[in-house]
Order: sequence, then C-alpha cells, then structure tokens
Amino acid sequence: MTAYLAPIGLLFVSNIFMTFAWYGQLGAVSRPVWLAVLIAWGIAFFEYCLVIPANRTGYGVYSAAELKTLQEVITLVIFAGFAVFWLGEKLTLNHLVGFGLIAAGAFFIFKGPIAV
Repeated sequence: MTAYLAPIGLLFVSNIFMTFAWYGQLGAVSRPVWLAVLIAWGIAFFEYCLVIPANRTGYGVYSAAELKTLQEVITLVIFAGFAVFWLGEKLTLNHLVGFGLIAAGAFFIFKGPIAV
C-alpha cells in the first residue's frame, strides 16, 4: 500500500513547492526579475528533491502516463487553492468545468484499455 500512496504524497508536497516557485512571485511583482528567478530556483530545488523520489518509487506501481496524470491532477488541485488563498483570485464555473474535463481525461488514463 505504501508503494501506491508514497508517490502521491511526495507529488502533493513537491507540487506545493513547485507552485510557489512558479507563481509565488506574482504576489511581489515589484521585486526585480533576476531576484525572483533566484528565489524560484531555490524553492524548485526542494520540489526536485521530492518529485524525483516520487517518480522513481511510483514507477514500480504506476505507468509513466499514470504518474504524469497524477502529477497534473495534483498540480491543478494545489494551484486552485493557491490562486484563491495566495493570489486572491476567484474560481469560476469555467475553471471548474475545465478542471472537470481534465479529471475526466485522468479517469481514462487509469481505466485501462478500452475495448473497441
């Protein structure tokens, strides 16, 4: 069971770091770009320290496509919360429909082969 859950937990935490590295600087646009890049690289280091073990551990129980799909769905969940709570943006029905369609795609990745 740990082999299935550990990659998900690691991807979840790594995506928190990734989201702050990529979008956290939007809350401080007065900061020089070069400084924002250096800070983002520093944050991204910790993201890589988690995502690499997540993918190596997860590849034993998930396919590469499933791992990527997990990462994307987790990213959307983290980003939606980040956009609302950090950036003060509102999620609209369009966002929710779009995220729902991506989740539907994820369903088919995990469903397995479709008989034609």
